[in-house]
Amino acid sequence: MDAFMKGLSKAKEGVVAAAEKTKHGVAEAAGKTKEGVLYVGTKTKEGVVAAAEKTKHGVAEAAGKTKEGVLYVGTKTKDGVSSVAEKTKEQVSQVGGAMVTGVTAVAHKTAEGAGNIAAATGLVKKDRMAKQGEDILSQEGLMENTGDIPMDPDNDVYEMPPQGDYHGFQSDA
Repeated sequence: MDAFMKGLSKAKEGVVAAAEKTKHGVAEAAGKTKEGVLYVGTKTKEGVVAAAEKTKHGVAEAAGKTKEGVLYVGTKTKDGVSSVAEKTKEQVSQVGGAMVTGVTAVAHKTAEGAGNIAAATGLVKKDRMAKQGEDILSQEGLMENTGDIPMDPDNDVYEMPPQGDYHGFQSDA
């Protein structure tokens, strides 16, 4: 039995030695794991800081580009509005000019017609019409040549000139 006890004692010493070595190995492994975790944590932190810095720089650059883009679009919009306003102004001027030309033509034809009526009715002498040409057809010419026509300003009734001033106008009709 002594041998058996001696064997158990040796086994016990082996287990204790193994446990001691295991304990030492686990402590060493834990230390290395801690170092590894700290290293990875440090590198991760550095990576996050670098990424954040790049993101910050990228956002600032994007904001600058966006501002430039907005200013560019704003300038182009202003130029476009100015161009449209200028074109509109030119077109209004052209329409205004055309209207003045049209009104002048209508006024000329009206005055011409009034001159013909005045000559036909004897309000203006036929020989005087031929002598004055276009002056008699203008509004001013008509007004100057109607000075001897009696008018009632309250009734707008016009009297015919006396028959003695009539100089034999004959109608073509």
